[in-house]
Amino acid sequence: MLSSMDILVVNCGSSSLKLRLMSVDATSVVSRLEGAVEAIGPDAVLTLRVADRSDVRRAAPIPDWRSALGHLLDLLDPEVRDAIDGVGHRVVHGGAFTEPTVIDDGVVAAIAAARRFAPLHNGPSLEGIRAARGHLHGVPMVAVFDTAFHATMPAVAAEYALPQELSLKHGVRRYGYHGIAHRSMSERFAALTGRRPEDVSIVTLQLGNGCSAAAVRGRASLDTSMGFTPVEGLVMGTRPGDVDPAVITYLQREQGLSADEIDHLLNHESGLRGVSGTSSDMARLLAEEAQGHPRAHAAVELFCYRAQKYIGAYLAVLGRVQAVVFGGGIGERAPEVRRRICEPLAPLGISVDTERNAALTGGEGRFSSEASAIGAYVIPSDEARVIARDTYDVLSARARAVR
Repeated sequence: MLSSMDILVVNCGSSSLKLRLMSVDATSVVSRLEGAVEAIGPDAVLTLRVADRSDVRRAAPIPDWRSALGHLLDLLDPEVRDAIDGVGHRVVHGGAFTEPTVIDDGVVAAIAAARRFAPLHNGPSLEGIRAARGHLHGVPMVAVFDTAFHATMPAVAAEYALPQELSLKHGVRRYGYHGIAHRSMSERFAALTGRRPEDVSIVTLQLGNGCSAAAVRGRASLDTSMGFTPVEGLVMGTRPGDVDPAVITYLQREQGLSADEIDHLLNHESGLRGVSGTSSDMARLLAEEAQGHPRAHAAVELFCYRAQKYIGAYLAVLGRVQAVVFGGGIGERAPEVRRRICEPLAPLGISVDTERNAALTGGEGRFSSEASAIGAYVIPSDEARVIARDTYDVLSARARAVR
C-alpha cells in the first residue's frame, strides 16, 4: 500500500463546485485546504481556505464548472497542484455501480446514461469530471456513488409493487440517495462510541434542503427514505417527499400540466416552500412561526411529523437500535426541530436532554439523557472524508495490482 496520497475531492452541485485537498494514508485523513465556487454564472463567488493562510474570497463571472475548477486550481501553489495523486468525485446516481470505481471513458458514459434517473444531479457530476480531466491531465480519478451504500438493501425494501417486467425493463427500483452522508455518520458514530462499524445499529437522518433517513446495521443500509428519485420520503426544502402517485395524474388532468411541469412542481415548488408559501429555509420558517405565521407552523410541523414516522418505521426494521443520529444543516443547527422530532418518540425509548440539545448548534455530541434507552446524537456528515478514503483505497489497490 502506498504510504500517503494527496487526494483532491470534487463535489459538484447544480450551480456550485466544492473541493477539498486531503492527505490520506492507511490510518488517517487530514484536510489541507478547501474551496468553492457558488452561484456559477455572472455573479459567482469564489472562496479558498488554506489552514495557515488568510481566506481568499472574490466575486467574478465564472460561466461553468470547468472554469470554476480552473480558477480554484490557479490559486494553489504549483508544487501543491503538481503533487495531487488522485481525484475523487461524488456522483449521486451510480446506476449499476455498487463500489467506488476508477473513471475511464466507459464509466463516464455509464454516469451519463444514469442521468435519466437523476437529471438534476448527474449532469453537474459529469461536468466536474470533465473539468478535472481537462485541468489535471494524467491524474487518476475515482467516482464514489451515493447510491452504492444503499445497494445492500434487501429486495423487500428496494422493490416497488409494480409489474415486474416493467420494473426490470426500465430499471425502476428504490435506489436511495445521500448514501455517502449516511455512511459517514454511521462510521463516525462507531468511532465516537467505541464500537466496531460492524456492530452499529442506528437510524441516520440527513436533514438539509434535501432530506433522507436510513436504517443502518453494520456497514449496510437496510432501508432508506429516498427511492427511485430523491423526491420520495421526508418533507424537504422544495420536494414533497411521500405523496400518493394518483395526485400527480390528478393534477396533470385538472391543471393541464406537462410531465416537465410536474417535475418542476415536485422538485422546486413543494416541500417547506410549498406548504409555507414563503421559504424553504428552516431558520426563517421557525422565526416566522414564532411570529404567528400559520403556514410556517404547518410546514415545520409536517417536516417533523414525517421524520417521526420514518424513525418509528426504522426502529421496527432494525429491532435493536443504539441511536438516532442527525446530520445536515437542519439536523446539526436546529435544536427546536430535533426536539419536536424526538420528544413524541419517548414511549419508544428516546429521552431528550433539553439543555444538551439546546447547546448543540454545531459540532457533534449526544443530546439524549443518560437514562435514554436509545441515544440521540448530532454527527455532521463528512462526505469529503469518505470520498478521499475510498479514492485512496481504490488507487492503492490498483497500484498493487500492476506491480
